[in-house]
Amino acid sequence: MSPPSGRAARLVCLFLLGLLLFNYPMLAVFNVSGTVLGVPTLYAYLFFAWSLVIGLAAIVLHAPD
Repeated sequence: MSPPSGRAARLVCLFLLGLLLFNYPMLAVFNVSGTVLGVPTLYAYLFFAWSLVIGLAAIVLHAPD
């Protein structure tokens, strides 16, 4: 059995980053009464974190192996 490629390792790290970003302790940090450009802070964080994960996944999947 061959060792995992660099792309597979980067995808695993991206998955773990997603777990960290969307787990309770991080969500509790941003669950405050306030707004960012008129959007509740938690919703702004969720949108930013989700966009970050999607962007990083695009970079990992389109980069040469």
